[in-house]
Amino acid sequence: MTSTFANSIRLRNLTREFREGQRLRRVLDHISADIAAGESVAIRGRSGSGKSTLLNLVGAIDAADNGEICVAGMELSGLPERQRTLFRRRHIGFVYQAFNLLPTLNVGDNIRLVLELNGVAARSANLRVKELLAAVGLADRASSLPDQLSGGEQQRVAIARALSHRPAVLLADEPTGNLDDDSAKIVLELLQSLRQTTGTTLLIATHSERISSFCDRALELEQGRLRPVASSEPASP
Repeated sequence: MTSTFANSIRLRNLTREFREGQRLRRVLDHISADIAAGESVAIRGRSGSGKSTLLNLVGAIDAADNGEICVAGMELSGLPERQRTLFRRRHIGFVYQAFNLLPTLNVGDNIRLVLELNGVAARSANLRVKELLAAVGLADRASSLPDQLSGGEQQRVAIARALSHRPAVLLADEPTGNLDDDSAKIVLELLQSLRQTTGTTLLIATHSERISSFCDRALELEQGRLRPVASSEPASP
């Protein structure tokens, strides 16, 4: 099910630190933000600025040191790891730069696995796989292994997998980083099209101004702080 909450993501005074040798490095410093359900937001920043850390907190992979984080109506602060895992499995979709498809499973089974983990019956799962592969233009590749696909095709499978269980929030971490310009454009257009169709909230980490302009708005992460970026006309990546 897609989110019905006015704010799909709500962050308040979020802090995350990591130990580097004898010192603590504060990657996120009292971050606060609201992201509406169905909105697409780019988190922009240089490599090492904390973009992936922020996505991991929103996706319930990691836990904050301080502050509050609410995603799709669930308060994640202080949630035990087991409950974070169940929440992530049911409500969050992930798309990574490296695709992260299981190499020993074919395309259809890579998508089907997420549905099985969520207890979807085999018949419904098979129908959903066919529907998603058709949506990403790969209806004839269900039996192919990932290494038989191009990078752009693998990322389209990764998007289908991420949306298979109709998550409230889709997190994309540099999703076009390994793609050529033409493939990147196709992937971003596909992300936006499917997001609009499903009503899923999209949070995308990128260092690219051109990619961030593809979203509804952009936020800049610098020295642990999050600030809005002046709006501009949408541009093709």
